[in-house]
Amino acid sequence: MAKRDDPETIGRRVQRLRREQGLTQRQLAEPAYTPAYISTLEAGRVRPSDEALRHVAERLGVGFDELATGRPAHLATDLRLRMTEARRTLATGESEKAAEQYARLLAEAEEHELVDVQAEALLGLGECALETGELESGRQFFERSEQALADAPLPARVPALRGRAVSHYLAGELRYAVYLMESTLDELNRGGLHDPDALLLLYAGVIGPYMDMGAHARAAQAAEFALALAPQAGDPALVARMHRSVARTLLAEGRIAEADASLAKAAELYRTLQLRTELANCHWMRGYVCAQNGELERAEQELRAAQSMLSAKRAALYTSQVAVELADVLHRCGKSEEAADLLRNVLGDLSPERGAVHAAAAHRLLGIIAEDARDTETAEEHYVRALSLLERAGAAGDLADLCRLLGDLLRRTGRVEAAMDAYRTGLGHRTAPGTTTLGPAPAQPPL
Repeated sequence: MAKRDDPETIGRRVQRLRREQGLTQRQLAEPAYTPAYISTLEAGRVRPSDEALRHVAERLGVGFDELATGRPAHLATDLRLRMTEARRTLATGESEKAAEQYARLLAEAEEHELVDVQAEALLGLGECALETGELESGRQFFERSEQALADAPLPARVPALRGRAVSHYLAGELRYAVYLMESTLDELNRGGLHDPDALLLLYAGVIGPYMDMGAHARAAQAAEFALALAPQAGDPALVARMHRSVARTLLAEGRIAEADASLAKAAELYRTLQLRTELANCHWMRGYVCAQNGELERAEQELRAAQSMLSAKRAALYTSQVAVELADVLHRCGKSEEAADLLRNVLGDLSPERGAVHAAAAHRLLGIIAEDARDTETAEEHYVRALSLLERAGAAGDLADLCRLLGDLLRRTGRVEAAMDAYRTGLGHRTAPGTTTLGPAPAQPPL
């Protein structure tokens, strides 16, 4: 039951409603109470019992909760229905319209002090911000959602915390994203808070940062735990997202058929649930799988489908990231000029604070294209910019390869000492991928 207002507020509300309906204090009081009691109640000098309030509410023709709290009847139910509609709007990729719906829900929830609805609306606004690439705004919404649920059990705060971690990840802050998710997993598992949805959300979420950091063993372990938790999860969209994340680890292990099968499961769930943006991400991942398997024509088709769907839904950051991977496929198909044009167009939408890993990939590929055209000065400039982005992000998984490219270029142009420095930097990141940036693995769930 919602918390009651103070006696003075309730008294003023009773007086206002009585006068609006043209009733006297005697008419409101009869037959169970006296006019003097109603006068005392309206003055806020008595705390009415539930029984008295039910009598007054019945005489005034309003609900008990509305009289006690000021919240209109059926408000909570109405807000829940509208929250479901906002989630559906976001799922179909209309992030701007969804943000408007969530903002109205947040204003009403704040007006009526409905904390759980406030937290959910803030979470939705954070997800909308991630869709449109507004990472700082998204992070702030997720933080406010966490704060609203400060007194709730940890599993209830996990969606907001995971959202905050994703915003750091997309901003190129891989280590901090991993820290947030690992420390929460540790707290959940060590504290016996084995909520399947919360654990699955975190294990699936941490796979991407692990892979980019070169911590492939941890990514594989997280994928193993996620697959084991999936049958217990209650949210099919969460299970679909898990299959999409797990495909990365399968691909890294050379298990291409299994990766493709995992993505097929995810795509089928997304189609059933009509989650259009997530389906676009699935096309994106399948394009990546095809590219790794040398199926370049199919890879181009999948990536173009993803780019078209994301662009139509104004998911600017994700659209730019897909474009980088499409450019790689185009270059491998011999369409280097088209690839370079595409990369130059999207680099303005990527930065060290926004899609750092893909910005580095764009510079790396532009460097390779420049080398092919014998423009070593431009190639070196792109390699150096990519190296700076990857070092800042802590993306050890790609640093070694980039250092090799830069070292080879420097050696060919006669700068042997500089080339040796580049090779040493790459070897330093290659020696023990991931172990220099991660602490002990978090406690394991009981599976």
